[in-house]
Amino acid sequence: MPTQNNQADTSPSERSQSQANNAKKKVAALCFRRSGTLYWFKANDVDARPGEFVVVDTEKGPDIGQVVYLEDQVPPDRPEPTKSLKRKAQHKDFERKRQLHQKASRTLQTAQEKVVEHGLEMKLVNAEYTLDGRHLTICFTAEGRVDFRELVRDLASAFHCRIELRQIGVRDEAKIVGGLGPCGQALCCQRFLRDFEPVGIRLAKDQDLPLNPEKISGVCDRLMCCLHYENDAYSAARDKLPEVGDQVQTAHGQGRVMERNLLKREITVQLGPEHTVSMPAAEVQPAAEDTNNNH
Repeated sequence: MPTQNNQADTSPSERSQSQANNAKKKVAALCFRRSGTLYWFKANDVDARPGEFVVVDTEKGPDIGQVVYLEDQVPPDRPEPTKSLKRKAQHKDFERKRQLHQKASRTLQTAQEKVVEHGLEMKLVNAEYTLDGRHLTICFTAEGRVDFRELVRDLASAFHCRIELRQIGVRDEAKIVGGLGPCGQALCCQRFLRDFEPVGIRLAKDQDLPLNPEKISGVCDRLMCCLHYENDAYSAARDKLPEVGDQVQTAHGQGRVMERNLLKREITVQLGPEHTVSMPAAEVQPAAEDTNNNH
């Protein structure tokens, strides 16, 4: 839920892109949830800056969005906006949104009871009202397709507004609910990742990570997003280290690389049947037989 003093959803790099001549920009990119998808609107001479909140008319109804970018034109891969900024958000708008947020929490409990009554296999994740309270969006997860037509009619009768049930994936659920990742920090998808990128097991292999699902999966039980956006750093480190199995020359003699730690730039070398030593990769050289390798 947006708050009047919340400036957290625009990073310094995002804010810096729109600092100059903001009032002259023609289009604005907004998000409606922290690190959410960007939507483009005509600026309409509304004097709003990155990080500030504005009221706009969406396809669902009026709502509060946070300005992320102000630009002269939309990106080439995005259609021209048809809707405009209306005005800056005021205290009464934030208070209204707070009340609707509390109402949505109660609504979600009632809706879950209705789900049980209808015997549907679905898990409700969250509920959100538009600023006028006339449109209610309920996100849910389910194993497969769900016929919720009767449920929608029941909910519309109970809540006296337009109901939209939207099925989302487990990664979207994690983004909405939030939590802590294995690193101990708040989930990347909730903090700063606006869009999900495909993540394959090949990335874990390239980063010399253990192929244990418990080690490389996030709270959503999918491969961690950081495997994708950290891959360039791992690739750069990997190019500077010898491969596992290479023969290298160390201060202790010649040996074979058994393990490597890409982030610490360290390798473990076997010097004998029961003799291994760990050392910085910078302290070893390719052995004579490996001098033609590109490391």
